[in-house]
This record gives sequence, structure tokens and C-alpha cells, in this order.
Amino acid sequence: MDLRSYLRALRKSWWVLLLFVVLGVAGGMFRNAQATRIYASHVTFYVSTPAATDANALSADQFAQRRTNSYVELLSSDRLANAVVSQTGLSVSPGVIKGEISGSAQPNTVLLKATVKDPSPSRALAIAQGVATTFPTMVDGLDNRGLRTSTVVLNVVSGPTTSHTPVLPRKSLNITFGVGIGLIIGLVLAVLRELRDNTVRNIDALRAATDMGVIGDIPFDSAAKNEPLVVGSQLRGKRAEALRQLRTNLQFVNPDRPAKVIVVTSSTAGEGKSMTSTNLAVVFAEAGWHVLLIEADMRRPRAMDYLGIERAVGLTNVLIGQVSVDEVLQTWGSDGLHVLPSGSLPPNPSELLNSQNMEELIANLRTRFDMIIIDTPPLLPVTDAAVVSVLADGAVVVVRHGKTSRAQLTAALQSLDSVGARVLGTVLNMSPRKRWRARDGYDGYGYYEDLPTADKVAGHSGRALRNGRVGRGKRQKPAADTESSPQDKRASVPKD
Repeated sequence: MDLRSYLRALRKSWWVLLLFVVLGVAGGMFRNAQATRIYASHVTFYVSTPAATDANALSADQFAQRRTNSYVELLSSDRLANAVVSQTGLSVSPGVIKGEISGSAQPNTVLLKATVKDPSPSRALAIAQGVATTFPTMVDGLDNRGLRTSTVVLNVVSGPTTSHTPVLPRKSLNITFGVGIGLIIGLVLAVLRELRDNTVRNIDALRAATDMGVIGDIPFDSAAKNEPLVVGSQLRGKRAEALRQLRTNLQFVNPDRPAKVIVVTSSTAGEGKSMTSTNLAVVFAEAGWHVLLIEADMRRPRAMDYLGIERAVGLTNVLIGQVSVDEVLQTWGSDGLHVLPSGSLPPNPSELLNSQNMEELIANLRTRFDMIIIDTPPLLPVTDAAVVSVLADGAVVVVRHGKTSRAQLTAALQSLDSVGARVLGTVLNMSPRKRWRARDGYDGYGYYEDLPTADKVAGHSGRALRNGRVGRGKRQKPAADTESSPQDKRASVPKD
């Protein structure tokens, strides 16, 4: 993983980090609440050498400093603990008192500090008073025994003092420690989630996973739920521009072998293939092409729902000979988009789509339309898309950002390859909008400029483009006059 991968992992799993930081804070607070309160009392001794003279003052001071370091160890001795118990009369064993007394010597000084820590502030003070009384006597008995003049004397210069504020637990330290542990655990889990996440999240990953061209990158649009089609208020949005770019790329995938019948499919459900195929047909019709959208998803059809068209009679009925194709073809919108609904849902969709009637129908429709877009079911659950792709000039596989795994995409492409279908390319759908911020405009020309794009100028007439010349085409309506049919303005649409 590189630095960008780690940053992506943090952005993706920020809630994991936050959760474990909160848990760390809660753990630190719980530790503070459960820990025993410990109070401290202090007493400070001054170690002097009364026998020193001006001539040997320096050596006497050095002697006192060395003795001070030895006295630090004596503060935790059994002898002092027994003496304190005898002097204070506390009902505490000498072993407990021994563990509660500690000492420290300040560097390059003759000051010795004794500290007593106990759950009771009053008992800590009593033990410290006992140390202040008995320790100088114990040192005198050890260093000055048999001498006419004392060589070392300990005098209390500070204390005993105590505080009713506990020294343990250290609340801030425990909370900080909890935050640190939570942050480490959260970071580890975020990285592990990123390592285990094999979904496609950018164009480079999609290109590497498929080893083929990426012909479209459609941004996520929160308004698509209520306004799925790129008409009306959505006509000049980023999603509409991305679909127009996809339209242009499809025209030039292979100029020597142009695709006239295109199957739009995906690996699994919920990747947005029906909305993509419907909008692709809309933008082709917008450019002046004579377009037919076929709803060949006979299991969970969605395309006609986006268009607001009744699907009771359609492709299924044509294939079984109940009606002719002209009886069920419908026109949608002002650009002359033709649609062929799925019709009645049959028990054997794969057999119908793989029939001779389907092959003859596609061959007949080729002569009547400039572009045919076929919306099919996902590739992995059923074989419908694979069998229809054989009859088409190529297939476009829609891949949803952050949902489609590399394994699913590989399996889907293998199913197309196994029947000899031509794959025109892949489309990354629902890309994060932040990746499109840099594309908002270039030298003053943005998506929202009220100017015709080169793509639209070239696409005014689909026939002119295929003949190698650009004609005047039909006149395009101004943006303010572009309206969608009343059926397009539903409050909600089914999920694709």
C-alpha cells in the first residue's frame, strides 16, 4: 500500500477510528472509576556532616552525597518498617508499610525525600510522621555508633505533609492512554479493511482488473433517485456530461467496426446498468440519432419505470408471436426516442432471448434504427446478457464504485468471453463527486456554460457522422425549452 492507499483507508474507515477512540476514552474513564485512590505524604531530610572543617568541606560534602544515595535504599528496609509500626502503633503489618515507603535523592545535593503512598490520607500522614521520627535515629545508630562525634546527622527540613487530592489514578494519563490504544486499534482495522476490500474504486484499478479500456466515468448524483433521467434540470449536470462523453467514446471505440447494437449489463444487481442504458439512449437521441431502447431484462425490469412507460406488452409478446414489433414500439420525449418494453414476464427468459425469433428481430431492427441500446440482466446470476451479447455488436459492462469486486468483474467478463461476445469497454458508475471538482471548468468553459459542445455539434446528425460529414442536423431546442414528460417527474423510482 502506498500513502494514497493509507489516506483512502482513513477516509473510508473514519467511523472505525472515531468508534475506537471513543471506546478508548470510555475505557480510560472506567479505569479511573474502578482504580483505588492513592494519597501521598512527603518528608524531606537534610544530610549534614558536623565534623567537617573548612579544609575538608568539599570532601565532607561529597561524603554526605554518597551517604544520601545509600539512605534511599534504607527507606524501604525491614528495620525502618518495624520501627515505624512500633512508633505509630498502626494495625498494619511491617510488610505493607515497607511497600508504601519510597525515597529519592536530588542529584548533586544532600537532600533526601521520603514518600509514603497509602489509600488513606490520614494513615499516609501517620506513616510519614513515623518515618520523620524513626529514620534519623536509625541512621544515627548505623553511622555514628561508638563515635564521640557524629559524622552524619539527618534533620527534617520539610514535612510531613499530605494532600487530600489522590496521586493515583492519573486520570489524564489513563484517558490519553485509552485514546492512544483506541487510535492504534482503529488504524490497524482501517488498514485491514482496505487490504481486504477488493472492490473497484478508481479508473486505474478498473483498467488493471480488466486489461481493457474504460470508456465512461459517471459521477454519483444524489438527485438521481428523484430525477434519474438527464433531462430538464439534469440536462447540464456533471452526470449528463459524463453520459455524453460515454456516447462519444462509444462512437470511436473502433471506427472500422462501429457498434450499432449495444448491450448494457453489469456483474451483479444494483450497479446502475438500467439507469445507465436508459440515459445513454436519451443522450444518443438528444444528438439526433434514431435510437431504440430495448428492455431485455425480463426478470427485474427497471428501464421503463425510469421513462414512465407501461410494460404490460412488449418484447416477450413479440418473441412468442402474439403481436408485431410495430404494435408495441413506443415513442418517448421530444427527440423521438423509441422504446420496446419487456412485456409480460416469462418463465423462460434465457430461452426466449436465445431463440431464432430474437435473432431475426434484432436483424430487422438494425435496418430501422441508427443505434439500439439493449438493457439486460446482470451477468453473474443469469445467462440472459451473455446470449443477447452474441446478437449485438458489443457489450458495455457497468461497474459500481466501491461495490463491484474484482472477482465479480473478472467472472462477468469471462462469461462474455466464453460465448465469444465483444466487450466494448467498462463504465465506472457512481464515482465520488470530489474527483469531478477539477473538471468543473477549463479556461472559463464549464459544464454549465450555455454553449454547444463539440460533441453536440458533431452529434446533431448521427447519419452525417457515420458518413464522414457533419450536416446541419435538426435544430436543437434551447435549454430553457427542454422539458421532460409529466411521467418523468415522479417523486421516487425503483432501485436499479
